[in-house]
Amino acid sequence: MTVSASPTARRKRAVESFKSAAECIGPVRAGMDGVFAITRGQWSMIDAVLHCLDQLNDPVTLSLWTWTVAEYEIQCLERLMLDQRIRAATLVIDHGARGKNKALLEKWISIFGPRSVRFVVNHGKIATIEGAGAKLLLRGSMNLNFNPRFEQFDLTEGGQDFELVRSIESELETLSIDCSGADAYRSSRVSGAFDQQTLTLFSKDIKTWAK
Repeated sequence: MTVSASPTARRKRAVESFKSAAECIGPVRAGMDGVFAITRGQWSMIDAVLHCLDQLNDPVTLSLWTWTVAEYEIQCLERLMLDQRIRAATLVIDHGARGKNKALLEKWISIFGPRSVRFVVNHGKIATIEGAGAKLLLRGSMNLNFNPRFEQFDLTEGGQDFELVRSIESELETLSIDCSGADAYRSSRVSGAFDQQTLTLFSKDIKTWAK
């Protein structure tokens, strides 16, 4: 089911997706209308990224935000690391992922360079792709792999939202893979949004609501 809004009222398509990322998103180009979709989890953020790469058919700069990389998602990132269309890439990942993903992160750094990973406190699922005159911002609830349950997805081209994400990425410190959790918190500037008393609640091993 697809509902098209008037361009003057809302520059976006709304899609209920039962098929692929390519079928849902459609042609990708500079100046394209935005897309909002509800899926059943049959495609992932990586699928959306790969469709956009196919559409732009040009060397791109990529950034990818994720919380962690599960074992079944490792091959998804490895697929991106082999893609010759990606001339530069940044991975914004929660510092806690290093426990089980250290080898994968080291491989990413070896391919894309020492500044290609930002260790932060993160639960966002975002991707940016810049190439062929287009600046794409992909957002969704989905992780790097498909997950058979309701998920939501947005894609926009250009605009302040893309520039905001890129601005935040540029401000994040480049920390070593062995950085401390305190370094990741500082780089993420979490203390700018919470007071110290609130932050203390989340520093304990057992959450306050646990019984």
